[in-house]
Formats: sequence, C-alpha cells, structure tokens
Amino acid sequence: MQRLYADGNVGAAEVGCGPPLFLFHSLLSDRASFDAIAPQLSRSFRVIVPELPGFGRSQAVHGGLAAVADRMAEAVREASGGQPPIVLGNGYGGFVALLMAIRHGAIASRFIFADCGAAFSEPGREAFRNMAAASRTKGLAAISDIAMRRLFAAEFQAQHPDLMAERRAAFLKTNEDVFREACGQLAALDLRPELSRVKVPALVVVGEQDEATPPPMSLELAALLPDARLKIIPGCAHVPQLQAPQVFLETIADFLRAAQTAG
Repeated sequence: MQRLYADGNVGAAEVGCGPPLFLFHSLLSDRASFDAIAPQLSRSFRVIVPELPGFGRSQAVHGGLAAVADRMAEAVREASGGQPPIVLGNGYGGFVALLMAIRHGAIASRFIFADCGAAFSEPGREAFRNMAAASRTKGLAAISDIAMRRLFAAEFQAQHPDLMAERRAAFLKTNEDVFREACGQLAALDLRPELSRVKVPALVVVGEQDEATPPPMSLELAALLPDARLKIIPGCAHVPQLQAPQVFLETIADFLRAAQTAG
C-alpha cells in the first residue's frame, strides 16, 4: 500500500499489521533497500518504509538535517496512529532517526541505528566534501563507483552483478541538490553532546566491513547513548539488510521481541 503523510509531503510504502515499525533508508540507496526484509517483518509489524525528503515522492525540505528530522517526525506521528513505534534507520536514515530522537524525545519507543554514528572523523568528513564537489562538477555518474564501494565490499560486488546494477541505477536517480546538501550536513555533523537526551532503548548495529560509517563510529554511539547495546555483523558492509538479510533479521530479532513484550 502506498500512502502520503505530513500534509502529503512524505511518501511511504506500508505492509503488514501490528505495531508500527519505520525503516529509514540510506543516502546512497532508496526505499527498496528494505525489500528483502520487509515481508518477514510484516508478519509481526505494520512496516512503514518512507522515502526521506527529496527522494521519490517525498518533497525536499530546507533547513538542513534538523528540518529533515522534523519532517520525518511529523510523518511518524501521523502514520503511527497513537501507537508507540519502533524506528530503524540505516546510514543517512540512521542519522535522521538519531536527530529525530534528540529533537522529539517521545517520538518512538525504541530505535535501531544501523551503520551510522554521531560524528565522522576528519577523513570521513573530507569524503563527503569530495563527493559533493565531484557531483557538482561531473554529476552523480562520476562518483557512482565510489558510492557502490561505500555500500558494499569489493568481493560482494563482484559476486552480485545484478544487485549492483540495480543499486547503481537507484543511486543515479538521486536528486543531486538533495545529495550535496546531505553531504554538507553530514560533513559538519556532531551530535555527541546531545546523545544523553535519547532516553529510550536503542540497538546499534554495524557491518564489520563498513567503510562509509566504520565500526568505531557505532562503538562510540553505543557507548554515549544512555540505554544502548551494540551488535557487529561479520562480513557485511554499509547495508547489511541488503547484503545478508536473514543475518540482519536475526541480529535485530531479540530487540524487536523485547519491544513487543514491553508493549
């Protein structure tokens, strides 16, 4: 089912029945990056997979990452229908979810932060500045190889050419202005001083081979959040739900079951 929220500004796909579970996609991917796990999750949850502002049918917002988080908070409140949701964010979607948790404390009962963090190292910041600059002068096609390397390890790419062609095509549809704005925001981001405001339970998950948001970022995030646990997924990179969907589901299963028990 396709729905629109936040005064028609946020498009979302929905499947299943039960407590609401939101899935926020990464910057280098799209809503389809959750297609491999949504069907199984929908057996226990009403799975809502929005397109983040500036992607697909969702209108872009001005005001940086804070405005993105506020727009998504509006959509989450409306779509939840009064039930306390769980929010899972991957990559850029994880940063959006984290900022939403900081700015809208009661927005969700639990969060899963997959392959993100609270701040990048200087080399990480420089990578975003370089991608933004290259896309401005040469277009997204010029950095598509870099984007794919940030999503998947080289060995996995070689073994899954069809998936890589699909993911590359999805990346090339990204709004270039939205992409560059997000790169600039992530390059300047430092949410570490505000993490104490996130009072609800959180699960921090990271692929062992993630080069885009390396495991030390997740270790730091889990250590600074008031109520968080950390799980590292062996052999995976930045989008473990695409690379190893069943392993990813097993990794988050206990945390989701605990949410249902608590509810």
